[in-house]
This record gives sequence, structure tokens and C-alpha cells, in this order.
Amino acid sequence: MRKLTFEEIASKRATLESVGGVPPLPVTVLVESVRSLYNVGSIFRTSDAARIEKLFLTGYTTYPPRKEIEKTALGATASVPWEHAKDPVALASRLKNSGLRLCALELTDHSVSYDSLTLADFPLCLVIGNDLTGVSPKLLQECDVAIEIPMGGIKHSLNVAVAYGVAVFELARIWRAASAQSKASV
Repeated sequence: MRKLTFEEIASKRATLESVGGVPPLPVTVLVESVRSLYNVGSIFRTSDAARIEKLFLTGYTTYPPRKEIEKTALGATASVPWEHAKDPVALASRLKNSGLRLCALELTDHSVSYDSLTLADFPLCLVIGNDLTGVSPKLLQECDVAIEIPMGGIKHSLNVAVAYGVAVFELARIWRAASAQSKASV
């Protein structure tokens, strides 16, 4: 086994110019009032890696250009379509009316496991909340479903950017597997 060089890795990746030709994952992401600019940058970088459709930064979430965001985004602010919206609840309502299923990444009395969604749940909008308090109750009321990541230790949650990474890549796995199965049965 040999570690790949940067050039070998880069030769297999889309470029900023060609990324538009890569079909996105049918997932939009609504970020509500995330405080840490480094978490926002990490969310951008993960969004690029998962190839989501669009990222909405809402509430008091800081948005580019900011050097702290760029430090962890590593250029992903240029490859991920994004928009800032002040009111997350109004945006959620608009997204829901456009046909997206709203899926909160949150611990609730009706949460289901993050790996239990199916092809019928797409396209969806993954809603992630504040670093400390999670998704606000008003925004949670707009959501159709809540998913949670099982926790095996003494802590009840992960850092928001880490939890987002775990969840969005599970959604990508579900989408790819279900899409492949759907094509195979035709």
C-alpha cells in the first residue's frame, strides 16, 4: 500500500470548472444560527465533498467572506452553492412548499435513526442547528422528520460539523444504494 500524492488525488477529482457537470445529491441543507466560523467552514467543506445541492446559512450564522470560514472550508465556498437567509422558519416553510421534505438532525421524542430513511424521503432538506442548543423549537415544528445518530458513550451529541458530516454521508449512501437498486429493478 502506498499513500497517493496530491497530484494523483487531484487528477481524480472534479475541478471548480467541471463540478457543475457532476449531478448533486438531492439534499439541501439549512444551517440555523451556528456560532463557530470554523464549524461553518467545515460544513462548507463537507458539503462540497458530499456534493449537496445548496447550503442555506440562516439566523446569525456568519457567512463568507470571512478568513475563519475559509481556513476550514479550503475553497469550498466557491464550489458549494449557498445563500444567506435571516429567517430560518420562513425559509423552511418556503422549501417545504417547494416539495422538499424537511429532516432535522436533532434528538426529539420522535427521532428515528439516521440510517432509516429511504428513497421516498428524497429530495430533502437536512436541518442542522446551533452548536450548543440544536434546532430551535419553532424551526423543528416545520420539520417532517427528525433523525439522530446513535451515541455509544457518555456524551449525548457530536459537534455540529461532525454530526453533519456523519449524517450527510449516510444520506448519500442511502441515495446511491436506493438509486442503484431502483435502476436494477427496471
